[in-house]
Amino acid sequence: MSDLAIATNSLHKRFGDIHAVDGLDMRVPRGAIYGFLGRNGAGKTTTIRMLAGLAHANSGEMRVLGLDPRVDRVRILERTGVVIDKMVLPSMTGNDLVKFNRRFYPRWSDELVERYADLLEVPMGRKFRNLSTGNRTKLCLLLVLAQGAELLMLDEPMAGMDPVVTDQLLRLLVEDFASEGRTLFLSSHHLSEVERVADWVGIIDHGKLVLEAELEEIRANFRSVRVAGDRLVAVGANEVLATNVSKGATEYVVRADAEGFAARLRGQGAIVLDVAPMNLSEIFLELVGRGKADVSMEVLA
Repeated sequence: MSDLAIATNSLHKRFGDIHAVDGLDMRVPRGAIYGFLGRNGAGKTTTIRMLAGLAHANSGEMRVLGLDPRVDRVRILERTGVVIDKMVLPSMTGNDLVKFNRRFYPRWSDELVERYADLLEVPMGRKFRNLSTGNRTKLCLLLVLAQGAELLMLDEPMAGMDPVVTDQLLRLLVEDFASEGRTLFLSSHHLSEVERVADWVGIIDHGKLVLEAELEEIRANFRSVRVAGDRLVAVGANEVLATNVSKGATEYVVRADAEGFAARLRGQGAIVLDVAPMNLSEIFLELVGRGKADVSMEVLA
């Protein structure tokens, strides 16, 4: 058995002239909580649709639980729960959808249905089409959590939810699902929510994976180095991701060996004002914000 729950190799998906997924190479370890991050339109939903066998790739390879979605879609969906942004279900009540779905999953749990309906405050007696956006998402999540999946692929699962329900959902995903060694693939552009629970992060921009690593490794390596001085190191130094100048100081965003970089600056006569860690939101902005859509990064070793 592979130690990867999801793997892609040079995966491409085009819609006419639009390259929605552009050579995606991704590795999701089994048992990980993997935050798949990107701006709106970055390629997150398209990627999940291909992994679930709901859309065809133009080229490249992919494996989900060791299976190929192009030929093993049914076997994958038997073992995988998928919730895609703006998902539409038949306009039955939540209770009727439970009756309909339970026949397809041998590990289905009515006990979990009851627990999550209460915890997430899902109005099970109302038809799907009459639910709010948030309640539609919660009902979809309830259905996939009750099926006993090995892998959950969730696309913007907190959309339309208030902070209290968001907190409850994140807790149950960690405590009830991931704590049992199952894999959670969580696509979102809400970074603070993902940072609370993820142990792996992949950042996609314009269909390309610009960063993939364990979250603790990212936190340990990325630093903001703020200095005062003239004629300092060129922006193109290998470890420098960005350079920002303001108020008589220069801030370098470095992705490795911040202390060694700061020591070299001191050797050039610079005064190092600060070497500070960065949170995930700050790193994300440097990678895909501020006009950096063309940044290419190697996966951290």
